[in-house]
Amino acid sequence: MLDLAAVDSALALLTSSGTAWLFVIPGLLIGLFFGAMPGISITMAMAIFLPMTLYMDFLPAIIFLTSIYTGAGFGGSVPAVLMNIPGTSSAVATTFDGYPMARQGKHNEALGLALAASVIGCLASYVLLLFLIVPVSSVVLKMGPLEMSAVAIWGMLLLGSLSGNSLPRGLLAGVLGLLLGTIGMNTAGYVRGTMGVPWLLDGIPTIPAMMGLLAASQLISLVNAKYLIDDEASRKISFRRIFSGFRMTLQYPTIILRGTFIGVIIGSIPGVGSSISNLLSYSETKRNAPDGASFGTGNPKGVIAAESANSSSEGGAMATMLALGIPGGGATAILLAAFAMHNIVGGPSFIANSKDVVYAIIFSNFAQALLLLVVGLGFVYLAGYIVRVPMRFLIPSVLVVAVFGSYAIDGTASGPITLVVFSILGWAMVRYGYPVAATVVGLLLGSLVEGNLLRTWQISGGDPAYALERPGALLILALMAFSIGMTAWSARRRRRAERLADVES
Repeated sequence: MLDLAAVDSALALLTSSGTAWLFVIPGLLIGLFFGAMPGISITMAMAIFLPMTLYMDFLPAIIFLTSIYTGAGFGGSVPAVLMNIPGTSSAVATTFDGYPMARQGKHNEALGLALAASVIGCLASYVLLLFLIVPVSSVVLKMGPLEMSAVAIWGMLLLGSLSGNSLPRGLLAGVLGLLLGTIGMNTAGYVRGTMGVPWLLDGIPTIPAMMGLLAASQLISLVNAKYLIDDEASRKISFRRIFSGFRMTLQYPTIILRGTFIGVIIGSIPGVGSSISNLLSYSETKRNAPDGASFGTGNPKGVIAAESANSSSEGGAMATMLALGIPGGGATAILLAAFAMHNIVGGPSFIANSKDVVYAIIFSNFAQALLLLVVGLGFVYLAGYIVRVPMRFLIPSVLVVAVFGSYAIDGTASGPITLVVFSILGWAMVRYGYPVAATVVGLLLGSLVEGNLLRTWQISGGDPAYALERPGALLILALMAFSIGMTAWSARRRRRAERLADVES
């Protein structure tokens, strides 16, 4: 329950001085810009500006960094929609329907959908965080590798839903992604598939590989096109149509709630985060939608599902960081570093002794989400002009930015080389009808599944009865089975309805 005295103190902290609020809009703009830059992660953007916070008071410093976090969470969806480039790994599922909508001239609506879903998902996640921060943190503390394995395996079921028109080709593409995801040295010390290349010991660089598979391969296939959108009338940028996409989002509250719930729960699990939550939300929405077959061709529900989970995972990661002092990912690790710079330790003692500050941080995130709506509208309006740039200028410009972005990840040639190799692989897959999305999912989940299964095996000593001692894992597996069963039942009901319609016609 809420501590009303702490809430009152938190509001007093936020309203007593305007200093903390001076950094919100600059933080959002920085996050939007860096999130929209291919190869520049949220973590990198926050790390660049972390030294500035040393000269701030604690609360303004955290508000500034969380503003960058909030802005970058949405910023990654802009290139995902307009250029098929996930600005961050958590925007992968946004490309599946956002980019096809842009190609159809519905870029205004797609950007409006993404912005609305991000804002609502972010707000909802912090409402849940406000009331459930202690219960959620206690649940996360009990999660072990078996539970994380169950979540990752659930993510693996995405491969079936991303198989395109041919299930065998989809499964083959997914298996290829899994194999690529296990390249390098695993937690047991075994080295696989590196071919003697030292920088592959840590695995294939994920962001350059995704940019190559999803973006560069598509751009290569568009070399003969004059514009990203063929119809000149459809290339217009319109606030009215962006608002139309915003209103459309409000027509699907169930999808938003499902995405928010998945985002908060998955986002709160250390090491899993938004990269899986947006894929799970997209998959579950596709499974349960009556028009699931149209996903991947420009269905607005796909954009809503992906972005609501993407943004709401921020609240889940913050819950783990604030309540337990455990970073859910790179961005929350930077926040913990900011805590340490101000001689504050996150975790249970911080919750107990500084509950008013915790509430102040959460309330500031409400304001950030609302301000993101205003700042984001201006940002997407300007970004929308990309569709009016001729392809002869857009393709080389995007490829140059992608190369520099992939180089910026670790400052070596491994990023650009990976980008080039996977661009060729992605082009070949598109050329011969293999779903690139399935390979991306396999690449993201390969090392996660293997690592957690290996740790589970080591802890249990290979005894299958160990699973009976972990009710959380059994619950996740039961939910997974229920989801699959409901999907099969829904598909069967749709087929029966289609047969009846054919007979009547």
